[in-house]
Amino acid sequence: MRQVIESGSGSGTGHASQLLARLLDRGPLVVLSGAGLSTSCGIPDYRDRDGRWKRPQPIDHQAFLRSAEMRRRYWRRSFHGWPVIGQARPGAGHRALAGLEQHGRIGLTVTQNVDGLHQKAGSRAVLELHGGLARVVCLDCRQLHARAAVQDWIAAANPDIEAGPAVVAPDGDADLPDDASGFEAPACPACGGTLKPDVVFFGDSVPRERVRTVIDAIDAASGLLVVGSSLMVYSGFRFAEHAHRNGKPVIAANLGRTRADHLLAAKVEQDCDSFLAALSAAV
Repeated sequence: MRQVIESGSGSGTGHASQLLARLLDRGPLVVLSGAGLSTSCGIPDYRDRDGRWKRPQPIDHQAFLRSAEMRRRYWRRSFHGWPVIGQARPGAGHRALAGLEQHGRIGLTVTQNVDGLHQKAGSRAVLELHGGLARVVCLDCRQLHARAAVQDWIAAANPDIEAGPAVVAPDGDADLPDDASGFEAPACPACGGTLKPDVVFFGDSVPRERVRTVIDAIDAASGLLVVGSSLMVYSGFRFAEHAHRNGKPVIAANLGRTRADHLLAAKVEQDCDSFLAALSAAV
């Protein structure tokens, strides 16, 4: 497939949608979504148009495990950040993808996001590559808890805390001063163990079985559609590499550079919601 790079709206969007429509006629796609798909829902992204960090890197996995102080800092910030994620509603792009899945055009949606918006929009075949923020796991007894319940536990243990305005990150973290003195981090009510969001923190690895599931889905699909991701993190980029290496067309809709630009069969630089709505209408 000839590489097509388009930007803006109008006829360019039509050409990209037609290209994808022809690909969809061959069979379902795998979709890989990133933070750019959720920005219209009030959840910020991580990177600028050139793929550079807009904010400090997310919390480090090993630092969270090693340091009780780091865990206190994280949960204090998360108390302020979680309401933005928990109350977010799906955007037009999420709804368009759910509709395409219902019509048999998408075999699997792989999301790098932890916001749960694909499921809220009605998508069923969703693999959360980095986990889901709505769940919290005990690192000792492995019991799962609802993040909404943990919010109540934090409030009860810290009666003076109030979830006020803060700059929120895509992972539900928030920009606050590091001083967490006097803050009591939540503990597992079942065993008193250490609680951690059921997500893959920065510096941790995606479970192998998830990677295998995505690889198998790409091998069975007609191609890979990347929406709203710069693919700067290898956990997502590897799938574009695999698809290209195995002759599966890779198409991206993203505002700005992606790490996989040299692998793409087609690219459109446009708002994800507009692009996916046009694609849904075209097929």
